[in-house]
Amino acid sequence: MATISTEHPPRLVPPTSPPPVQLSKPAEWTPDPGAAQPSLGELVKDASTHLSTLVRGEIELARTELTAAAKKGALGAAYFGAAAVVLVFSLVFLLISLAEGLVQLGLYRWLSYLIVWLLLVVIAGVAALLGVKAVKRVRKPERTIETLKDSKQLLQRGSTT
Repeated sequence: MATISTEHPPRLVPPTSPPPVQLSKPAEWTPDPGAAQPSLGELVKDASTHLSTLVRGEIELARTELTAAAKKGALGAAYFGAAAVVLVFSLVFLLISLAEGLVQLGLYRWLSYLIVWLLLVVIAGVAALLGVKAVKRVRKPERTIETLKDSKQLLQRGSTT
């Protein structure tokens, strides 16, 4: 006969980390009195060099990030384009199903397809009317035209003097 032990398994205690080391005194930087101090011109030159290096690095980082983002955006646009193409092709099946549904309701097949065609013609007509209204609301770029005229006049004045 087997006996069941009522003892609990030993608890695992995580090891404690050693206490932090105390420094005897804070570290301080003291300049070397024997080292030559750079002149103001050298300091400005160094600052200019470091600043231009920093700016070039930032520009390169931005270019890299934008390139990666543009690639991802282009891939997303391609997926949206593919989805739109599939949706347009599936619309044909929807229209056929609609016409066949009308046949099942008791209409002649030719009449069902004619009704679906007339529905498409009405949708196309409404879209065309909305497009004409939208195009009529487009205004010419008046501010741009004015600034171009001003620029032309300034250039003409500058070339005659």
